[in-house]
Amino acid sequence: MESFENKNSRRNFLKIATGTVAGIVTSGTWAEAAFLGDTHRALSLPLGICTSYDKTPLMKSLGYSFIEENVGRFLIPDKGGDEQYQKNAAALKSERFPVRSYVSFFPGTLKSVGNDTHHDAILQRADLALKRAKECGSANIVFGSGGSRFIPEGFDREKAKQQHIELSKKMALLAEKHGVTLAIEPLNRSETNFINSLAEGVEIIEAVNHPRFRLLCDIYHMMKDNEGPEQIVKYGKYITHCHIAEKQNRTAPGVVGDDFREYFKALKKIKYKGGLSIECRWKDFDNEAKKSIEVLKQQMSEV
Repeated sequence: MESFENKNSRRNFLKIATGTVAGIVTSGTWAEAAFLGDTHRALSLPLGICTSYDKTPLMKSLGYSFIEENVGRFLIPDKGGDEQYQKNAAALKSERFPVRSYVSFFPGTLKSVGNDTHHDAILQRADLALKRAKECGSANIVFGSGGSRFIPEGFDREKAKQQHIELSKKMALLAEKHGVTLAIEPLNRSETNFINSLAEGVEIIEAVNHPRFRLLCDIYHMMKDNEGPEQIVKYGKYITHCHIAEKQNRTAPGVVGDDFREYFKALKKIKYKGGLSIECRWKDFDNEAKKSIEVLKQQMSEV
């Protein structure tokens, strides 16, 4: 004789298969039932902070998933050189807390556009940084460097764009060589005068046409220049990494109380699964880091 539990399980199976569970209308397929379930699932992303690796114990205790470090501090240290890099790599191996990505790829003194470019020096630095990022198990290096790509007054913008594309194609090959993805970062107009929107970033990406050359979505820069969340949906297939901070003074989430939910809805719509790093100006790191993860998780749970 069939047990009550087995009868009930079979009855529930038939309800789902015929589209009668809790008023959900389906055409009788498990795939559609699963899809409908997915649309009601809260957004959940790995959360990190752009900070130094010595913050690892606190980050672990607060529930963060990774750190986003600085190329000039962690991979190619300005102080300590190769010896300091080896110490950083040893700390990473000991702590087993991932560095997912890196900012501050190269300084503004190394110019990617203009009358006096430094492409050879940039490529040399990129090769070493990408090699070491791979050694550290990292996924991305952010290609922002707004000072480097600032177009000098009077210089032809189209020529600058072609200079940047030429450099980016070579950098994409280095990224492929080392198995790390470069994420080009649009910056707001107060920081640079070239590549200020997701659309402008994608224009470079499409010209480079390489799977290791993708897009960073920085919600702070988007809000600062009034770039709406619909742009995330439009260019979602290119996005590999995300940054966030509050709009007015680049404060940590929860300081002023900015609402990011429309941007989170867009990330959910494109089924984004990459990392989300807080890149902001801190006043009280410990307390703001605690508040930030609470705020982000709460707002993501509501979309």
